[in-house]
Amino acid sequence: MSAEPASAVDDRLAADRSLQHTISEVSEISGLTAHTLRWYERIGLLDPVDRSHAGRRLYSDRDLVRLDFLGKLRLTGMPVADMLRYVELFRAGDETFDERRDLLVAHRDEVRQKIADLHATLAVLDYKIDLYSGKRQSE
Repeated sequence: MSAEPASAVDDRLAADRSLQHTISEVSEISGLTAHTLRWYERIGLLDPVDRSHAGRRLYSDRDLVRLDFLGKLRLTGMPVADMLRYVELFRAGDETFDERRDLLVAHRDEVRQKIADLHATLAVLDYKIDLYSGKRQSE
């Protein structure tokens, strides 16, 4: 999925919760195990998932949107506690826009620093690879 503003994600999360997806389908789509999906529900990252008449979990597109966003946050290294805080703020309503923004801005600053650190590390790796490839004189 393409990058989109957090407010657009929030808008999609407020959308219809029509049920469509089994846990195995969501696992395949999200790349998360069924165990992780159940854990996300248990700790509150996901709203309680509706159940079929047989008791099987049924996920909506809204759940998939949240999982996609949470996956992006997790990929950036956001701690689960901060992800939970974001979800709690979302559930609290529109009056938490500023707090949600502040949480995301602070995390973005951390991500930018990690990216800068990775670029510096990549430069060292490139130097060493060039050195071992005979493109540079030894240290």
